[in-house]
Amino acid sequence: MFRTALRNVLAHKARLLMTVLAVMLGVAFVSGTLVFTNTISDAYQKSSAKGFDQVDVAVKPAYQESRGDQVGRTADLTRAMLDKAGKVPGAASATGVVSGFTAVADQDGKLAGGDWQSAGGNYWGTEDARYPLVSGHAPHGKGEVLLDSGTAKRAGYQVGDTVRLSVDGPVLTPTLAGIFTTDDGNVAAGGSLALFDTPTAQKLFGKKGTYDEIDVRAAPGTSQSALKAELDKALPSHLVETTTGKQLADDQAKQIADSMSSLKQSLLVFAGIALFVGTFIIANTFTMLVAQRTRELALLRAVGASRRQVTRSVLIEAFAVGAVAGVAGLAAGIGIGAGLRSLLGSFGASVPDGPLVISPGTVVAALAVGILITMLAAWLPGRRAAKIPPVAAMSSVHAKATAKSLVLRNTLGALFAAAGVAVVLAATSMDADSAQGPMGIGAVLLIIGVFILTPLLSRPLIAAAAPVMRAFGVSGKLARQNSVRNPRRTAATASALMIGLTLITGMTVMAGSLQTAIDKMASSSLRADYVVSMANGDSLSPDVAKKLAATDGVTASSPVRRAVSRIDGSNEVLTGVNGSAIGALTHLETEQGTFEVSGSRVAVDEDTATSHGWKAGSVFTVRYEDGKRQKLTVAGVYRGNEMFKEILVDNKALTPHLTHPADSDVMVRTAGGASSATKDKLVKALDSNPAIKIQDKQDISNAIAKMFTLMLNMLYGLLGMAVIVAVLGVINTLAMSVFERSQEIGMLRAIGLDRRAVKRMVRLESLVISLFGGVLGIGLGVFFGWAAGELLGTKIPTYELVLPWGRMAVFLLLAGLVGVLAALWPARRAARLNMLAAIKAE
Repeated sequence: MFRTALRNVLAHKARLLMTVLAVMLGVAFVSGTLVFTNTISDAYQKSSAKGFDQVDVAVKPAYQESRGDQVGRTADLTRAMLDKAGKVPGAASATGVVSGFTAVADQDGKLAGGDWQSAGGNYWGTEDARYPLVSGHAPHGKGEVLLDSGTAKRAGYQVGDTVRLSVDGPVLTPTLAGIFTTDDGNVAAGGSLALFDTPTAQKLFGKKGTYDEIDVRAAPGTSQSALKAELDKALPSHLVETTTGKQLADDQAKQIADSMSSLKQSLLVFAGIALFVGTFIIANTFTMLVAQRTRELALLRAVGASRRQVTRSVLIEAFAVGAVAGVAGLAAGIGIGAGLRSLLGSFGASVPDGPLVISPGTVVAALAVGILITMLAAWLPGRRAAKIPPVAAMSSVHAKATAKSLVLRNTLGALFAAAGVAVVLAATSMDADSAQGPMGIGAVLLIIGVFILTPLLSRPLIAAAAPVMRAFGVSGKLARQNSVRNPRRTAATASALMIGLTLITGMTVMAGSLQTAIDKMASSSLRADYVVSMANGDSLSPDVAKKLAATDGVTASSPVRRAVSRIDGSNEVLTGVNGSAIGALTHLETEQGTFEVSGSRVAVDEDTATSHGWKAGSVFTVRYEDGKRQKLTVAGVYRGNEMFKEILVDNKALTPHLTHPADSDVMVRTAGGASSATKDKLVKALDSNPAIKIQDKQDISNAIAKMFTLMLNMLYGLLGMAVIVAVLGVINTLAMSVFERSQEIGMLRAIGLDRRAVKRMVRLESLVISLFGGVLGIGLGVFFGWAAGELLGTKIPTYELVLPWGRMAVFLLLAGLVGVLAALWPARRAARLNMLAAIKAE
């Protein structure tokens, strides 16, 4: 039986090619994902490990837990702690570390590093081992700065040039004193690092006289653990915590692995979808192969082969196909992994240098996925063939499904579909956080139910295309009859395309509806013409708000300051605003009382008011971060949204209690409204600072739209793999269907159907099957998009379902195009059949 199975594989090489490709694509996606994420993770881990070469023990502030009405805060690392750390037994030196956000502008005024990778810090003394100088000298005073060599090269700076940079708003113009190299992972990934002398860095980053971290080097012969023990004895344990350099490197490696794990899981989900779609194709292919060899298998049964041996022979074929596909998929996946890494550079992202990582786990996973998926998909056709009695197989009485089996299939499909719809509908009435699990389960049940019911659904839906098919004469009539001749095969072929279009349509519906909701929220709740913020989301210096308020044409402005407070035994966020201007800058619907923010009178969003049992006129006590208390009165309760949903307090009442006042953003309203001239005026008022974003409502909307568009394009690209696999399935089905119907096609040619008509027949059959899958996929996608939108609606009041009719029409056209392209080779093959040879075919 083993030799028989291998001969069958070699005898049907062309028929199995599409199956190999389908499996290979899925395996390539899995192995490519593993190679890519392992390579990136390894490069970052090695790069970050180098960054800890100069650290044997790190001393950091210990976080104090909130107790009673005290607001949690960190201890400060003082100069006294630094001196004590440097004098413990076994310590060679101690370095105070200060860091924060620093945006460096290039020669064109643009940000030289990424929004989240533009960092600043301190250069310790005249020679800092962490940052070897390539040229120049250590910085002295606020008028000098150092840049890493990568940033200096990208930005076009040389030693002696004036550098434009910003820490929290105002533009600084120090002289470039020197250029250094570093093993910092963010810099290796394309970020920027600017270094000041320690007093300047402490002042710029709001840490005067204190440090973020103290790095201690061990003397020769002293281990990291021994040095840590000495530091633990010398320093107050309730104020600081110590960590060895090895532990820091291990923790950093774990963080990198965890962050890459999320990306890996996301990519593997789409690989799983491609494999899931491929499973249908494999099962369909083996079903047709087994059906074509029914008499052959019956003969084997007649000469003594058992059912188990017949099933085993099919599984051996599947093993051989899966092994070949696994090896080919692994090779393709290695190429995909390398390509994805190179692709990051084209998007402006840099990755630390490192070798391509092909772990043994990747090799095992690729081969296991290829073989197991293929054998799993082939098991049912093999088992079904083995159960056919030899006499029945010889006479082909087994060919048609019995009424009992069809009733059982339709009943089972209806139960799955009904259960899926019921679970999804139940999930839409649940809380958004707890509904995600049931929603996913319901979606899977519904897709399985529709897949089982697809043979039943195919007849009425394909019959609906009859009027159009008649326009193509005999070819159209034959194509329609062929597409419903074997409903199970049509179902398996259409389902592969259905799954991909379901996901694509569902995400398109959700993204479009969410975009519209956020646009409405911005336009309805924001009266300000502009919102000014830092590029990386950090806080703005209060000087920015002062400059904007003094700019000609600005009629109203308000810095937005957020601070943690203690109310009724729990932490609550207070949002400080300009009480006299907030009404002109926002439009928030008031549920109770009046929207007033002045003195001790505050506005509270309805969720916060409900949680505390407040209403208009309620009085409560707040404890600020400086420990002082104040009684505040709820002037009004407003309907919150994603932009405003906290306790709004007048900045005049809040700011005196803040140690370091800083603004998350500044809202600005101008006399002439939003215009390019007005925006240019604001940009000039802020010294053309590259670290600051000035956005009007349209800019905010465009930024959100850009984010959604990027996300959707990535998802389209990933799901495109599943669609490619589905295309292969259509080609495979048609090619094998043509082979099965060789005799029939020969007879049609003999009675007058020309080659062009035969091609048209096959193309129309493919088109109908693809459009059938497209209609099912788009319909399910709209349903799932609506259901997910119901959950989003509980979080975003302005959410409403928006159907992207244009895109759905494009998806349907693409489904038709898939059918036309997939039929090219099978149609050509059918037209080229020799009619006499075909008529004599068995």
